[in-house]
Amino acid sequence: MDKMITLSDGSEIKAGLTGPPGVPVLMLPVAKASVYGQEADHLRLWGVDPELGEHFVDGLRDKFQVLYFDYEGHRLHQPNPLNLTASSIAQDLLTIADKMNVSKFSYYGYSWLALAGLQLAIRTDRLESLVMGGFPPLDGPYTEMLIVTNHTFQMALNQPAPADPVEQEATTPEATDWDNIQIQMVPEQTRQFVTLYESLSDFRDHDIQHLLMMPRLAFAGEQDKIVYGDNFGGVTVDIAGKLLARQSLLEQLGWEVAILKGDNMDHTKAMQPETVLPVLKPWLIRNVLRES
Repeated sequence: MDKMITLSDGSEIKAGLTGPPGVPVLMLPVAKASVYGQEADHLRLWGVDPELGEHFVDGLRDKFQVLYFDYEGHRLHQPNPLNLTASSIAQDLLTIADKMNVSKFSYYGYSWLALAGLQLAIRTDRLESLVMGGFPPLDGPYTEMLIVTNHTFQMALNQPAPADPVEQEATTPEATDWDNIQIQMVPEQTRQFVTLYESLSDFRDHDIQHLLMMPRLAFAGEQDKIVYGDNFGGVTVDIAGKLLARQSLLEQLGWEVAILKGDNMDHTKAMQPETVLPVLKPWLIRNVLRES
């Protein structure tokens, strides 16, 4: 069942709900739309599943109802440059749940969509569980990402409009010159992420942990560490390092923590369905189905 839903900024997003009736619902805003042809080949070079959303949904809908939508893709096509705050994202997510007639649900997000899940969790009592991948629940890199997104926005302002993606020369992460990489987004797209991290400039994740009473899982790839060049502010975003440093405290606070091991288990590889599903699905079965 797919439906077009109007969000607070007037834009419309397509959401779907699938799975057996009467079982718990998992909100999956990471359900990226499938791509094919040359664009899919380019994603594979980077280790990205071009059918990521479909594979996530297919892997989960036998046990759960899955509320799926591509929130990141939506915001790249319908940017909200001055109003994409933590609060507005949480409201978007709740609006989607309301319009799909979902009252209670679990939430899985990765990277900035994991951050969005944490912000949602402190604004509603409707979450049955929370899973954050690729973003630590304690000591999150808010300051670092504000620097990165500000520099990204300035680069987008100061360079020509990006070429059609199908005309871009295919490359791999190993062949990319990160000091001279061009931003393939327009200013409106990049500005919205500055807005997001500006809205979190006073946020202190240590201060809200007592509000989180639902089952919680945080995970990251063991090599999830990005060292940004001077063009992006010269900062390091060490997701795995932050999660490891706070693992003991997180577990005392009621979180389960998983560090995913394997060849090149970086930020990109640790978000792929083949990597996430063997961790996510059993955890949800233990913590959500058991209690339903």
